[in-house]
Amino acid sequence: MSGRFARLGSTAVVVSVTMGALLGLSPDSSAAPEPPETGSRSVAELLTDLQRLYRDAERATETYNGTEEKLRKQRAEVVRLDRDLAKARLTLHDSRGAAGRLARQQYQGRTEISSYVRLLLARDPQHALDQGHVLRQLSLDRAETVERVVGNEKRIDGLTRAARKALDGQLTLAGRQKKARDDVSGRLDKVEELLASLTVGQLAELAEFEKSGEAAAQKRFMASGALSSTARRPSRAGEDALRYAVEQIGKPYKWGAEGPKSYDCSGLTSQAWQHAGRPIPRTSQEQWAQLHRIPLSKLRPGDLVIYFPEATHVALYVGDGMVVQAPRPGTKIKVSPIAANPVLGAVRPDPRGKPLPKKQYTPPKLPKGSLKGADTGYNGAR
Repeated sequence: MSGRFARLGSTAVVVSVTMGALLGLSPDSSAAPEPPETGSRSVAELLTDLQRLYRDAERATETYNGTEEKLRKQRAEVVRLDRDLAKARLTLHDSRGAAGRLARQQYQGRTEISSYVRLLLARDPQHALDQGHVLRQLSLDRAETVERVVGNEKRIDGLTRAARKALDGQLTLAGRQKKARDDVSGRLDKVEELLASLTVGQLAELAEFEKSGEAAAQKRFMASGALSSTARRPSRAGEDALRYAVEQIGKPYKWGAEGPKSYDCSGLTSQAWQHAGRPIPRTSQEQWAQLHRIPLSKLRPGDLVIYFPEATHVALYVGDGMVVQAPRPGTKIKVSPIAANPVLGAVRPDPRGKPLPKKQYTPPKLPKGSLKGADTGYNGAR
């Protein structure tokens, strides 16, 4: 999918929507200039259109990733049921074989212990009692054999129905996945069409307006006191997740990707914590719904910052008001201001993890150029 923006060169990279534009806020005159008019439409209007298109693509991507995760689990369930069904059929074959042997013995008027029973009949009364015990035991064995056959047949029937239902579910999810994939592709086509319709001058104005608006949004956010002024240290797992994410800086964004060559936003965060030994949900919405929520004032490196009211974007906190994220199609993984997008809240994958001692933690060194590039993550939304 990253190739779809290739023919636009750098134009797709420089266009994004600021937090102020997303929230409908007017940037301070001292922090950002008034949006210039660009042809018949202002830069603000163009940004609004891009915001809408990117958010539409974001929601479609969220649907695709969620369906992909369900399909993955459904495929595993089908494989498990098929394996159990194969084992059950072997067991049924064995129990039917035992039942067949009993039937032949009854038809022939003998049992495997018939010679032993005849020996018992030639002895004293006490042995006759023992003989009765043996015969009763033989009867129980026959009953158990029949019960095993009946039980195995019922198990086969149940597994067959479950396997058929699981396969039907897999086919349904595969259809939904294709529809979601087509939806994302169609919405990104609209983004590309809008970007392709802009001149180099318009794109430059958009980039400048975005940059100034982002700086203003970050300034307001940091001045709000939402973040603690006290530096915090990550847990051991948080440090591992952060270092993994930092190592991915410079790799391209690709919707639906989970590495190792490319990622979408939640693909990056889920794989970072998977690498740290703490598996978390695949999508940003599930990460927000299932993981332990924390106030922004308690953010520490490795925690996840969730964006937009629908929880459709996520980044990994670096510290000092910065995050590492996979922004959107046409961009690369980079370090961004935490307020590059409107913050919804934060979650911690390892709420019981203790912060590392001061002497044991050194923040990861960020590669050169990790702060460059567009930040907005609508399409990534995942």
